[in-house]
Amino acid sequence: MPKAKFADIYQDLRQKVETGVYAYQKLLPSENELTAAYNCSRNTVRRALRELIELGYVQAIQGKGVRVLYQPAAQSEFRIGGIETFREAAQRNHLQSKTRVLRFERCVCTAALARKTGFPEGEILWKIYRVRLLDGQPLILDKNFFRADLVPALTSEIAQQSIYEYLEDVLGIKIVTSKRRITVERVTEEDRQCLELGDYNCVAVITSQTFNDNGIQIEYTISRHHPERFSFEDTATRYRNQP
Repeated sequence: MPKAKFADIYQDLRQKVETGVYAYQKLLPSENELTAAYNCSRNTVRRALRELIELGYVQAIQGKGVRVLYQPAAQSEFRIGGIETFREAAQRNHLQSKTRVLRFERCVCTAALARKTGFPEGEILWKIYRVRLLDGQPLILDKNFFRADLVPALTSEIAQQSIYEYLEDVLGIKIVTSKRRITVERVTEEDRQCLELGDYNCVAVITSQTFNDNGIQIEYTISRHHPERFSFEDTATRYRNQP
């Protein structure tokens, strides 16, 4: 199954769902109609639909078809269940993204940092602090730590664009799993310097450990989010325990 064909169909269907061409609670065209429209096989269409289902955009209804579940959000939404880059999230929310690199340096993982991040003590890490802007507003302070031996040629210029694109497209690293924790914390002086918080006295904090296809941790990140524009969403499925 050609990946380019699948990717094009997935992106086109996703764009039509997001823009309301296929509206909330309506059924998508049938598989036969989609295979004819895109001049492709059923398997290619089904793979694109599976991606939309996993994203929570649609749901397969036995005997009826595929129903649209997507609704546009009033706030910028970031994925809990999937691994999505900042740029990908901005594009999905139809917002302009920009990244400012505040710190970019190598450091040795101390005992305290090892307990916090999960990296081995003594590991050489990239330490990167970045402010993320959406439509010109600074909304996220990201503190990233990457294993330097796995990403030896990382640069500040790459960090200003997309580190994940570099990992996947240039280095061929497969990013598979991310363990996340969401908390609310009091604002720090650093938060106030980096984010336009006004009268807010707290921020939403996402900490994550990210692993490659060999189960090796490659990243630890602390993302401190402006509460006014913070919205994380996911789609859950209920599985009943059978007696």
